[in-house]
Amino acid sequence: MTCAVRESGGGWRCAGVRWPREVPELGWSRGGDRRVSVLAYGAGLGFRAVGERHCVGARGNVCPLGAVVPGRSTGGRCAECARLDRAHSVAADTMADDPRTYRVYLAWFGPGMVKVGITGEERGAARLREQGAVAFSWLGRGPLMAARRTEEVLRAALGVPDRIPYAKKRAVRGQLPGPEERAGAVAELYARAAALEGRGWPESLERLPLEVVDQVGVFGLDRAPDADADADPAPGRSVREGGTAPGRSVRESAPAPVRAVRELVDGGVVAGRLVAAAGPDLHLAVADGGVVVLDTRLITGWDLTAVTRATGETGATEVTGSDVRVPLIDIGGGGVQGGLF
Repeated sequence: MTCAVRESGGGWRCAGVRWPREVPELGWSRGGDRRVSVLAYGAGLGFRAVGERHCVGARGNVCPLGAVVPGRSTGGRCAECARLDRAHSVAADTMADDPRTYRVYLAWFGPGMVKVGITGEERGAARLREQGAVAFSWLGRGPLMAARRTEEVLRAALGVPDRIPYAKKRAVRGQLPGPEERAGAVAELYARAAALEGRGWPESLERLPLEVVDQVGVFGLDRAPDADADADPAPGRSVREGGTAPGRSVRESAPAPVRAVRELVDGGVVAGRLVAAAGPDLHLAVADGGVVVLDTRLITGWDLTAVTRATGETGATEVTGSDVRVPLIDIGGGGVQGGLF
């Protein structure tokens, strides 16, 4: 089985990984057109970068300059498009009259690595999957400004951040404790946050009950390296249903990634077998038995050519095994730091 990478020549450029549902998708754009390729754990994925990397634009609009952007930029935007994109985000606090309902969440990424944040209620847990949150619980729901105020109160009172660098998340992802410890960490944070109700917590924010959702199965982090290539990833579920086998740590189930792609270059090739995905990161098993992490924010704006070969009499194609010919960096040794969300 092969994850689809579109052939070059059609003007389609990759828009990175998306998580609208509980399976990852690669987005593609060509002018105002949008398409997606659904990814599958155990499938091959391979591509070659062609030419230069161009700005991805902002808010669905093409960059008017067609600007060339650096290969190591995780934003993939020129300065003007980055400013426009930021100006219309919830994080910019420029949408105080937003009528939608928002939720406050508590997210856990690894030992000692928790954060508080907000997301639109209609998006469900998509934001948590986009960030690579290993486990989380909702805390409350209400208007935007009440959710924002609660977020600020919790950050100050509990000493937790609203952002964690992806490099830190990657460094612990292959050494996660078992589901009970993960659930316990979220429950402890929830108890501390709930104790603040009535002490700066806006009355318009409705507190929601604790229910820890473990996403290890969604991300494929509980899969053995030789797991069935056609197996579907397990959906997100509450801890009482189990994210991994009872008492089993992620480290016992999946190989820990040790290297990450630093940047793409013209003619550079990345090919391997998709064994896991979390947030924007794809974990690819390669020929030496290791796992390389590809931050898909680094591939936006590139023209990508599928790296395939014909197989059998039918002429069907598959990814040509494992081939990584781009700059790599050791995880935990100073990986890409350009994005914090």
